[in-house]
Formats: sequence, C-alpha cells, structure tokens
Amino acid sequence: MWPSSYDATMPAKSIHKPEYQTLLELLIEVRNKAGLKQAELAALLDRSQSYISDVERGGRRLDLLQLREYCQACDQDLVGFVRRFEKAIAVR
Repeated sequence: MWPSSYDATMPAKSIHKPEYQTLLELLIEVRNKAGLKQAELAALLDRSQSYISDVERGGRRLDLLQLREYCQACDQDLVGFVRRFEKAIAVR
C-alpha cells in the first residue's frame, strides 16, 4: 500500500498543464494553415472526424508516431512542429 502522502506528491498529469493547451492550439493552427477541416484531415489519416475533434479538444492523446502522421497530413515537418512548440512554451 502506498503512503497516504503519495497522492499529494504526484505531479499533475500532462493534460492539465498549460503546455498541453499550447500543444492543442498548435495542432489546430497547423491544420487550419493547411486549409483542412477536421473531416478532411480525418480522411487523410483514415480516421473519423470525431477522432480529430477528440485529439484537438484534449480528449485523446497522440503518441509520437500519430503526431508525426498528423503533421505530415498537414504538410508540416515534425521537427519544425516541435521547434514551434518549444518556442511557444518558452514564451508562456
């Protein structure tokens, strides 16, 4: 059994951090700059529109490979996306 203080010392889940909101904003920005609607991006990724909506609202997380596919479908280089993310969170 974990000590009772264990819960109090647990770091916040990443989805509750301000950096995660920045990530979601960048995902939407990249899609919009590519001129894609959620349904169009979903079709490119062979996913449903609700999947894209869930990702962009923070209800579904992406692993690295999924993020790479998202970026590629939006004609965005993954490394460039990460650089933009790092720059954005440095300003916060």
